[in-house]
Parts: sequence; C-alpha cells; structure tokens
Amino acid sequence: MFNRRKFITNATLGTVAVGTGLIACQPSEKAPVQKKNPNSKEGFPIVIATWKPNTKATEAAWQTLENGGTALDAVEAGAKVPEADPNDTSVGYGGAPDRDGFVTLDACIMDKDGNAGSVTFLQGIKHPISVARLVMEKTPHVMLSGDGALQFALENGFQTEDLLTENAKKAWEKWLETNKYEPKANINQHDTIGILAIDKNGDIAGACTTSGMAYKLHGRIGDSPIIGAGMYVDNEVGGACATGVGELVMKTLGSFLIVELMRQGMTPQEACEEATARIAKRYGDTLPEGTQVGYLAINKKGEHGAFSLVKGFNYALYQMGGENLSLDADALKS
Repeated sequence: MFNRRKFITNATLGTVAVGTGLIACQPSEKAPVQKKNPNSKEGFPIVIATWKPNTKATEAAWQTLENGGTALDAVEAGAKVPEADPNDTSVGYGGAPDRDGFVTLDACIMDKDGNAGSVTFLQGIKHPISVARLVMEKTPHVMLSGDGALQFALENGFQTEDLLTENAKKAWEKWLETNKYEPKANINQHDTIGILAIDKNGDIAGACTTSGMAYKLHGRIGDSPIIGAGMYVDNEVGGACATGVGELVMKTLGSFLIVELMRQGMTPQEACEEATARIAKRYGDTLPEGTQVGYLAINKKGEHGAFSLVKGFNYALYQMGGENLSLDADALKS
C-alpha cells in the first residue's frame, strides 16, 4: 500500500542530502586579502613618529622603553626632543611664530587607560607635552589653555623662557614683506610630531606637540592638542596620529576615525587610507594645490600604517628586532 507520509519524508530527506552535497561541493568563499603596509610587521615594543627628522625622537622613546619605561614615558620623552631643538621650526623652541610674532604651542598626550591631557595656546614653556601630562595626572580636566595653562605650568615648577630664536625671528620678518599665508605642510615645511608607542607589556600611549602652522592668525589652534583629531589611543585596539593642515583633521576627527576603523577589522594601512580618502572626497575640490594631511596608525599587534593626501609625507619607525628607520608613506596624489 502506498504510504504518502513515508514518501514525503523520504523525498524531503533526499532533497536535503542532495542539497547538502551540492553545497559541500561548492568552493568556499575566500576571505578578502587585507592591505598592509609593506614595511609593517607584528611585534612590540614599537615606536613610530611623523616625519623622518624625528628618528632622534624615536631613539629617545626607544631608550626609555629599553630602560623599563612605559609607553606613556616613551612618547613624552620622544616628543620632548623636537620641542627642545632650536632647528626644528615646527615644534617648541625654535618654532615659527604666528603672524604677530608670538610662538604659541599646543600639545596632547593619552595613556593606556584612556586618560588624556592637553594644553593650547601656551607661551614661554619649552615642553608643553610635559605640561599636558600633568594636566592629565593632576587635574580632573583634559584641556587647559592660554594664561590658565601657563599659570598651571608655573605652579608646577616650569620656567618661562623666550622661545623665538633669532633664525625664526628673521624668517618671520622676511615673511612680513609679503604677508602671504599658505597653510601647507610637506617634506620641506613639516609641522608637528605625532608619536605612538607600545611597550613590553603591550600597552599603548600617544602624544602630539606643535607650534602650529607658521604665521597663523594669533589664537589659532589646530588639531594637535585635540583628542580624537591630532591623536587618539584605545588600548584594546591601537592608536593613530596626524600631521598637516589641522583644520581638515579636526573636521573629520581623523585619528579617532582610524582607531574605530581598526576596531571594525581594518588594518592600520587600510584605516589610514580610508581616513585620507574621506578628506579628499569631502574637501578635495576646494583644497589649494599641495595641501597635505598625513596619518600614522598602529594596532594592538604592533602592525603599522601610513598614508597622506599628497606625496612627501614620511615617518620614523623603531620596532623590536629592527633598526631606527626613516620611511616614505604612500599617498593619494604623487
């Protein structure tokens, strides 16, 4: 006798078996190949900083790590090198003044626990990065500015000094002849040091310090002291820092964006490229020729990425088992 229920059951099982067989025979989808920086490798300790001249900064940071210092100690030590260099016209002592002849400094720092400190429009203090660290460690605030930042620095033992060197003054006086402001940053006129580090414990910290764009409007603040713009760190994911025209970085919160893209699975290189592409897509048609923004990023594994709007951005890298390198970054435009 024909058993309808048994027939349907057997037919269904057969269909499932055939379907399963077909699925099993299909080639599995390959995961997309992720783009990595050709100079990147896994491993830490690692120190990375914007611009080739800052190999001295990565050296100082590396020695701090070798001597048992934390990532936070390392980025502060590294940032202090260009801050004290009278020949570096973009950071600290020797930095180019604003259009009124005043050297005004901005800096920020961030540790593995998400704590952050920042100073803006600080004058007469050679090491704003150290003041920013004290803001983080000694106050309930993140940012102090202007006279308030100076008062705080003096109360904590810092000394004021004239940061306008003779060479910087002469360059400013020559600039006054034309009074033309061109907010660009490139290999010959680099600005800012952004520095990131991972210590032997795998903890991440970052710092950023600058005298800002040469001959800026008095009172102008760029991205460098702004957490999430000039620099950002998340100890679960990685860190990022920026250099170049700060207004563009602020408008897109570039460093925060890069860390969040890495959180979502991008490599540091992919994240740097995406953050750069967003600037180009939104503002590219309005930007003067040669306008520069450059990004650096590291992830928790010690891999790094670097990218910029136009060719000319470079960086310093010191990583476990390697040398203190100076490297060129790829760019959207040659």
